[in-house]
Amino acid sequence: MQVKYAIQDVYPDDFAHCYGCGRLNESGHHFRTGWEDDQTVTYYTPEPEHTAIPGFVYGGLMASLIDCHGTGSASLALLRKDGHEPEDGVEAPRFVTASLEVKFVKPTPQGVTLKAVGKFEEIRPKKFKIHTDVYAGDDIVAKGEVVAVVMPDTFTSK
Repeated sequence: MQVKYAIQDVYPDDFAHCYGCGRLNESGHHFRTGWEDDQTVTYYTPEPEHTAIPGFVYGGLMASLIDCHGTGSASLALLRKDGHEPEDGVEAPRFVTASLEVKFVKPTPQGVTLKAVGKFEEIRPKKFKIHTDVYAGDDIVAKGEVVAVVMPDTFTSK
């Protein structure tokens, strides 16, 4: 399962190289975050190399999923606040993580598509807190909170 219109599709090319969600990172996970009603969602099926112990997913992948889902959700929220959606083709605002909290609820089984579901609250005009539940089937396997801020102008490679 995938989202049809993902915020990562309209990130500026200069900022689309994230290992988790960068569409231009050939080696990355390519997480894609979009809207389902008033919630944000990211679907991802872990690969065999994401194993912690046989049969279970590595916790670092879960943290990466929550992190990228959070910044993507913040970008979706600000884009919508500005009157646009990813399908409009308008360049999306890019966020960075100010803080990340991950709570592992139960072991995450391999071979199951994960669904990250986010709800956000605006803290300031360019700062959002995203609460994420990650599901494996019907079970919540992890919970997270990301505080995301608009990427500062100083974050350039030039």
